[in-house]
Amino acid sequence: MESGSVEGGRGDGQDAGLLPAGVSVREGDLLWTPGPEQVARANVTDFMRWLADERGLAFGDYHALWQWSVTDLDAFWRAVWDYGGIEASEPPTAVLGRRTMPGAEWFPGARLNYAEHILRHERDAGPEEDALLFAGETVPLQGMPWPTFAGQVRILATRLRAMGVRPGDRVAAYLPNIPQTVIAMLATASVGAIWASCSPDFGWRGVTDRFRQLTPKVLVCTDGYRYGGRDYDRRAETAQIAAGLPSLEHVIYLPLLHPEDPCPPTGDALSWDEVMDHAAIPATSFGFQQVPFGHPLWILFSSGTTGLPKAITHSHGGILIEQLKLQRFHMDLRPGMRMLFYTTTGWMMWNFLVSSMLLGVRPVLYDGNPAYPGPDVLWRLVQDAQVTFFGASPAYVDALNRAGIVPGRRFKLSALRTVMLAGSPVSAECSAWFYRNVKRDLWLATGSGGTDTCCGLVGGTPTLPVYAGEIQARHLGVAAFAFDSGGHAVTDQVGELVITEPMPSMPVRFWGDDDGSRYRASYFTEFPGLWRQGDFFRINSRGGCFVLGRSDATLNRDGVRIGTAEIYAVLASVPGIDDALVVNLGLPEGGFFMPLFVRLADGRVLDDSLRREIRGRLRREYTPRHVPDAIIQVPDIPVTLTGKKMEVPVRRILCGVPPEEAANRNAMANPASLDVFADYARTQRDHPIDSPP
Repeated sequence: MESGSVEGGRGDGQDAGLLPAGVSVREGDLLWTPGPEQVARANVTDFMRWLADERGLAFGDYHALWQWSVTDLDAFWRAVWDYGGIEASEPPTAVLGRRTMPGAEWFPGARLNYAEHILRHERDAGPEEDALLFAGETVPLQGMPWPTFAGQVRILATRLRAMGVRPGDRVAAYLPNIPQTVIAMLATASVGAIWASCSPDFGWRGVTDRFRQLTPKVLVCTDGYRYGGRDYDRRAETAQIAAGLPSLEHVIYLPLLHPEDPCPPTGDALSWDEVMDHAAIPATSFGFQQVPFGHPLWILFSSGTTGLPKAITHSHGGILIEQLKLQRFHMDLRPGMRMLFYTTTGWMMWNFLVSSMLLGVRPVLYDGNPAYPGPDVLWRLVQDAQVTFFGASPAYVDALNRAGIVPGRRFKLSALRTVMLAGSPVSAECSAWFYRNVKRDLWLATGSGGTDTCCGLVGGTPTLPVYAGEIQARHLGVAAFAFDSGGHAVTDQVGELVITEPMPSMPVRFWGDDDGSRYRASYFTEFPGLWRQGDFFRINSRGGCFVLGRSDATLNRDGVRIGTAEIYAVLASVPGIDDALVVNLGLPEGGFFMPLFVRLADGRVLDDSLRREIRGRLRREYTPRHVPDAIIQVPDIPVTLTGKKMEVPVRRILCGVPPEEAANRNAMANPASLDVFADYARTQRDHPIDSPP
């Protein structure tokens, strides 16, 4: 089959059936093309018309627009500011006062507030119009009207000020994905304080490892959560967290599992209801703290697989302008649309979900297990909430595929326009799954970004076609390139993902990294003055992008670098393999040993037949260098709390590093999974590592 021969549908409401299940799909096959009407009404098209009318700038296509956006930074970001209607109590004196990386100074002189740009949508909303919707395992779908939502933000912000919270103070939260968490975050931002959160599935030590770095003044916490039909009591963990943060002056306690028996973690804790028991505060009498563009907004944490997690600090203005650009141009969102992205409060996608409110979009929050009581629970929510934009991960798609779920036949999905996949590389088969099982008239906006910038770097563009396994384009304002080892940009070759121009949402600092040395070492050592993301990256001749796994987990065999995602993409189509992890080890006398660890579906056993199939597919679809030296069945694959495979810690364990030094178990979703790898490493001490059992 020739590349480009599979077309799923057109984005003009036509051909809404499913792609036949028997049609095979290869990387680069055409899956969907936007129709003329969709291209005409896309936000990015309107932006191009605006640039022509207001700035006298004409661009023939998206790629020409992108080239301008990364060449004339001042003109592009000023246009985003003006087109997006950003409001500032004091205007900026320039777009870029200092252009160096790190340390770029964006919009000097401007004073604004991120939360104000969300709450301003209350002005145009009717009294019954919902600000957001939410549901949980025991909570039916319901909405929170704007007057209630905005009113609670103003009350909590006022109470925080009365507690002595000032601009720059830290407010930490140990809460699930519920409306109160959004309210607490926006109240914190309203007063210029700095937000940080962990979801309650984090253990107490993992939370204190993060929060202790910040010396927070206030902790907002809960007594537990429900997941998979089971209640998880976190009162003991909450008490340990509070005790481990000597900087705390106030604790606000929200009992979710035991409302009749609050049992606060400390004797002087205030209940959420006590704090919110306050007279209504009119919008006209409430003042948002005006802060500089680069004032810290929130702190996100790296996975912390080795050592303490990095406390990545983002700014009010940087997040505001980047998210307005991302969600308007690359997600094509508009006021009144509804977005569902399954996430916890410990992942940057939660901040991303809340930021949809900047455009007047209504986020749909879900707290619970996405596979309980059945694997289709989120698709039922997509139907019932009339979701327009649905976000998911490739791992979730794999689970649906194994369960045989066909949402397009089971649910009414007429409102759904867009699906975004994020979290890990997306294979051609994973892309095609949506056109086979959801509907053909669907824009699949695969993306990749990260906690580091809290935005997308490459991703969807509604005016371009969708090709299987391929990310559509580099985002506007993101000067992303694949660099070879000599520091040269390459096309159709795998290289390092490098950003050559500053972006507004690059971190303003790592909290506690006073001299900036840890920040510089994280991104700027290999290519001085340029941002190294830490991912393998490839751009093809039409501008399509491929993020191929972490470059610090390099599979380097005989001088050839292999992205782990290439191997995982092949394994995703092998029946019986649920998950996998591959590493490459250098041998003392030269050469390499590359073991592949696989987790199989229930009841499957790794036998010679399956080994032959794995090796054969990798050899046929890639190269003999992709074929592992050993294939080992394991009960589980180690992942972080945000679901990332822990390739580097596993490689260190196999090289003899004790597990407690190689990985932080408190940052893991399944810490016991490391024990199997430690046992495997011990068996190699008495045998040559290139002669596995």
